[in-house]
Order: sequence, then structure tokens, then C-alpha cells
Amino acid sequence: MGQRNKEKRAAKKRKRQRRGPTPPRDRVSSGPHGPDCTCDEASDFSDPPPGPTSELLSNTLLAAAQTHADGDPSAAAACARELAEGPFADRARMVSTAAGMAIGRILDQLWHAGWLPTDVWELIRRRLDSAATSLVVDAIAADTAQHAAATVDERWATQVRQLEATVWWDHDSPHLMHWAERIGVTLEAALLCSIGLLAELMVFPKLPQILPPPGTATRATSASAAGVDQKVLARVRGLLAKAESTQFPEEAEALSAKAQELMNRHAFERALVDADTHKQQVATSIRLWLDSPYVDAKSHLVAAVAKANRCRSVFYPKIGFVALVGEEMDLEIAELLVTSLLVQATHAMVAEGKHVTYTGTSRTRSFRRSFLVSYAVRIGERLDEAAANAHDPAEDARLLPVLADRSRVVEETFQQMFSHTVERSTSVTNGAGWNAGRAAADRADLGVERRHVTA
Repeated sequence: MGQRNKEKRAAKKRKRQRRGPTPPRDRVSSGPHGPDCTCDEASDFSDPPPGPTSELLSNTLLAAAQTHADGDPSAAAACARELAEGPFADRARMVSTAAGMAIGRILDQLWHAGWLPTDVWELIRRRLDSAATSLVVDAIAADTAQHAAATVDERWATQVRQLEATVWWDHDSPHLMHWAERIGVTLEAALLCSIGLLAELMVFPKLPQILPPPGTATRATSASAAGVDQKVLARVRGLLAKAESTQFPEEAEALSAKAQELMNRHAFERALVDADTHKQQVATSIRLWLDSPYVDAKSHLVAAVAKANRCRSVFYPKIGFVALVGEEMDLEIAELLVTSLLVQATHAMVAEGKHVTYTGTSRTRSFRRSFLVSYAVRIGERLDEAAANAHDPAEDARLLPVLADRSRVVEETFQQMFSHTVERSTSVTNGAGWNAGRAAADRADLGVERRHVTA
């Protein structure tokens, strides 16, 4: 034994003698100094303790995101900087893996809290920038890819495809590294974006469950009722597209009228088939997101269209969507009409120009809000008339029982999903806007008679 080692051991012995007797330690079965070496003695020569794992770094990112969500954005910047430039800089792969784990964990919580892929995308694109939006789309793709296709609901898979969420990066390396390179940012900037995204996702409220989360769907849960016939749907979309693009109100009126009647006839024909086959009625739900401004006023148009198509609706003003409950084909029709009528209403509203009082005070905002509310009321009246004219009274004996059964199922489903709704009234403060909106709705008159359908 060398002189230096002797001196070290002697120093340790004197130190133990000064501390007094210590409890006996368990001995290790083997080690660098043989079976008789104690843990205390072996510690001088053992490897340093292992560093943090991706799981621990994931928790670090989540903690920084929570602090950011609580109102302290400095924590996010400090965390991103330390992980990218500090002692973890040489572990970029581990840090990137941790970011993916953190986002995936929060997404899984959101799926079980009632959120759908489109919902997450819609709210993130409204609240954060394009980088965060692309990051969450990739996270949705990664989350979906880890589940067998048979365990992902058909409607869920459709939303993922519509978002164009695909795993474009190398499966053998973490996504964040590829993403940062793709958009041209540093690892620190990518981590900061990830923390900001996590902070936003963490505060999403719980929603009623519409579809089973990925990995939990079965053949029974993912099977959906037949929707609108694709040939009919194509014709209707063509008519509405022309109605949206024309500069002539009379032409838009005729095209919209044909589309509404065509859809109503198709819906009632399907209801007659259900009556003849005694098919069990099933209700489901969709969410229609509304763009600013005048989201509250636009929600009235959604409610009017939903009611005319035998659906119930609930508006989420703090988030920005209207939830609809109804039979699947009725929901498809309502969604199609809402999309088209919002375009037509916006065109007509903008065409009215700005409104200023003689003193120079702008009344444009109140005018446009009143315009949209009035437009919604009048469209609802017109749609009710169109629905009444869409079927032959001679068919009522067969049709009314199935519609009554469908209404019952829709109401029961609605009450299960939304047991604590509150009805709200709205006020109109601009008479000129109200009159203009009603006139615009008259120009988009949807009341028709069946004999005129030639599309």
C-alpha cells in the first residue's frame, strides 16, 4: 500500500474516533476492494450518482409550465435556458424526449377530460402562435400513432387526418430535435415553446365526453350511424358554395333554398327508412368553433340552425364554441348550413359599411352585433318554414313517431351531457342593425317548396 493511501486511512480512523462509535453497516457482497469492504470505505472509489432521467426532466418541464400558468413567465425562460445551455446541454436527446413525454402526458389527461384533437388545435391556434400550433399538431400525431388503429374511434381518426397530423420525423430520435431544426430555432427556443404550450394546455377546463380516448375505442363504440349520402352532400356543398360567392342576393336566395330543401328531403326520407326498419335512434354531439369578432352574436345563428334541424345547443362563451347534440345526419346538415350562413351573413354585414353618428361616434360594433342577432332570428323562422314544407303531410303517420323517438333520445343525451345549463337573453342596442340583419336574412330566404328542387 502506498504511503498516501496509508495517510488517508489513518486520517479516516482518527475522524471516526473523534465522532465516537457508529452503528454497524451492512456489507456489500462484492466490490472493487473485495467482500470485506464496507459501503463507507467503498464510497471513495465508486462511480458518481446517476444523472436525471427523461422522466425527471419531464417533471421539471411540467413544474416550470405550472409556474408559468400561475403567472410567472420567468420560470419558463430560466428552465429552458438551463436545460439547453447548462449541465444538460450535452444531453439534448434526453431533454427532447422529456419534452415529448410531458406534452403527451397532458394530452392524455385532456382526452380523458372530454377534449378532441380539433378542439385542442382550435384553442391553441387562437391563444398561441403558429409555432406552438404546429408543435401540438405533431404531438397529436405522435399520441395517435402509439395506439392500434382498431382502438381509435373513427371520428377521432377523421379529425386527426383533417389536421394533417402525421409522424413525419424519424421514429428513432426525439421529435423536438427534428421540429426545432425544421422551423429553424434553437433547442432553448423549442423548450420555451414547449413550456408555453404545456402551460396553456394545463388550464383547459373539463368538457363532456363525446368520443372514447384513443386506445379505448372498440368496434362497437367507433361504429357510427350513416350520415348524409355523399352524393347528396356534394350537391348541397356545390349549391352553398355558389350562394356564398355570388354578388346577387336573388341568386344566393335561390341556391340556398335548393340546398336547404334538398337536405331536409334527404333527412325525412332517411327518417322514413328508420320508421320502416324500426331502427333504434342514437344521438351524439359535435362542437362548432366560432371566430372572433362577435362570437356571442354568431352563436345565436348556430342555435337557430340547430333548433330547425332537431338539435339542441349549448354555447361556451369563454372558450368560443357551440356544442350541438342530435342525430348524426341532422348534425351534419346543421354544421353545413352554419358554415355557409356565417359566410353569407358576414358578407352582407360588411357590405353595410361603417356606421358613425353625426357627432363622429362609431356605432359600427353595435350595428354589426345587432345585425347578426337579427339575422339569426329571421333565419330560424325561415328554416322552420322550410322544414314544415319539406315532407308530405300524408307521410306524417309514418314519420312523426320516429321523429318523436329521435327527439326523446336527443333530449336524454343532452341532459346527460349538460345537466347545469343556464338560459341567457341578449339585448339589441342598434335598431338600424336589427332591420338590416332581418332584411339580409330575407334575401337569404330558405323557405321553398319541394316541387322546385331540380339540383
